[in-house]
Amino acid sequence: MEPVIIVGAGPVGLTLALALARQEVPSIVLDEGPGKDEPRLARTVVLRQDTTALVERLTGTSLAGAGLRWTGWRAMRRRQVTREITFEDGGPAPLHLAQHVLTGALRAALARERLVRIAVDSRLDTLEQEPSGVTAHTRGPRGTWWRGSYLVGCDGPRSTVRKLQDIRFPGRTAVERHAVAALRTELPWTGEAVLHRMPPWRTSGPSVGEVTGRPLPDGVWRLDWLLPPGKDLVTPELLVGRIRETLTGWSGETAPVYELLDTGVHTVHHRLARRWRAGRVFLAGDAAHLLGALGTQGLDEGLRDADNLAWKLALAWHHGPHEGLLDSYQTERRAVVAARLRAADQALPLLRSGGGIRAYVPGSGRGHDALLTDGHLGRGPLGAPGTYAASPLAPGRLESEVSVDTLPGSPVEDVRVTAEDGSSVRLEDRLGRGALLVLLIAPGTGVWERKHWVGAGVMPRLAAAVTALPCPAELLVAESYPGAAAHTVLLIRPDGHLVAALGGVRPADLYAAAEAAVGGPAGAQDGAGADAGAGAGAGAGAK
Repeated sequence: MEPVIIVGAGPVGLTLALALARQEVPSIVLDEGPGKDEPRLARTVVLRQDTTALVERLTGTSLAGAGLRWTGWRAMRRRQVTREITFEDGGPAPLHLAQHVLTGALRAALARERLVRIAVDSRLDTLEQEPSGVTAHTRGPRGTWWRGSYLVGCDGPRSTVRKLQDIRFPGRTAVERHAVAALRTELPWTGEAVLHRMPPWRTSGPSVGEVTGRPLPDGVWRLDWLLPPGKDLVTPELLVGRIRETLTGWSGETAPVYELLDTGVHTVHHRLARRWRAGRVFLAGDAAHLLGALGTQGLDEGLRDADNLAWKLALAWHHGPHEGLLDSYQTERRAVVAARLRAADQALPLLRSGGGIRAYVPGSGRGHDALLTDGHLGRGPLGAPGTYAASPLAPGRLESEVSVDTLPGSPVEDVRVTAEDGSSVRLEDRLGRGALLVLLIAPGTGVWERKHWVGAGVMPRLAAAVTALPCPAELLVAESYPGAAAHTVLLIRPDGHLVAALGGVRPADLYAAAEAAVGGPAGAQDGAGADAGAGAGAGAGAK
């Protein structure tokens, strides 16, 4: 099999390449740049707990030193604090870091990967696909033809891959605009992120109606000011005025000393590609969706795209066509992002209007601040990771199915487990290896050596059932799992979402759930993906 071609060397493309390599799938990353990123402290990312864990698992390094985990969150309205949240040590605090630092960590990990090749100064200009593979041409100093098994466009909002496949990208332009400044200074809230709505120093009009402060390492802060609708230029004078006004308002009568490090304008668009798959071509990240208003972070969803797609491509690459499995990438991920966009678009009119319900319902403003906070912190409809409750990979009703605290299609809890070799690890550490995970809940196993329980009780029968599954699977044991009774068996996807919880060892039910989780029998052709890609390369250029 030929390698997977990944177009785009941003965080999503690099993450996908690492995820495929961890599952023994080679890839070629087409990077239109020189192979390194310009340092920009005004261009940062906020990673939630699950996406931070994903990057750390793939790179094999902790991101704690690369960014800053917030110690707390403070929401204010005028002069009042409306909400304070303190993150406990080791709790699910968001991680804030510069984007070039993140891509640097990913590139460093890829430099050690034998299965990944990065082709710099390589801009895609032609794309063709046939039933057996994909051919791409790049122009530039190293312009050449590339051959691959699949191709994934991770090439951003102006995606060449999307345009060559003639995929529409409808949505709204300039939903919000923010003036951005990165500066080194000392603020009253060390390590805390701040959302200040309607600050009392509003002397410069509605453009200072909301300001957000997010700390970075080494005393650096990123400040964002919501701008009024329109295309007014953000001049240096205007930005310096905003900085001094805000710092003075937060610190007292005089602004603290500050060092201005970087500036920019962040424009939020809301768009969603009509299709995320066209035959052997896929879209991911900003090439497939744009979102980011009200605290939602587009990169988080892009990394989840990569996590969802990697194990599906790996299974198809190693074991033959799984059309239902590959089609499920678009079905699952597009539905999650569409729901996030709908939630943001429904909330925007209430949150950004000057009057509306706030004029009639006392305290409604506090509720809006709470909604915004949840979006910024990865909670609620604006921020929480999506679930795949209506996934085409969900099994039908199983006779032995039971309920646990995690609903089918939702991310599982990261409990401590014992692997087949007797090692004790976190469940999270076993994800992303291309195998389904079969987790037996067996209280008491933690106090006995493996040799005493591996051949006792239900273990031999369960081990035989796992061996007979229609796809690679790994057997794990845990002392407990939230809401699970003893001898509950959890079937978990490689991306950490629950397939089913079964009461006891029922080989037939376990087999049925596993077969459904990989899109049906290997080689099954439902035609959806193949038909979508038929003729997709026509007119895109010929060799």
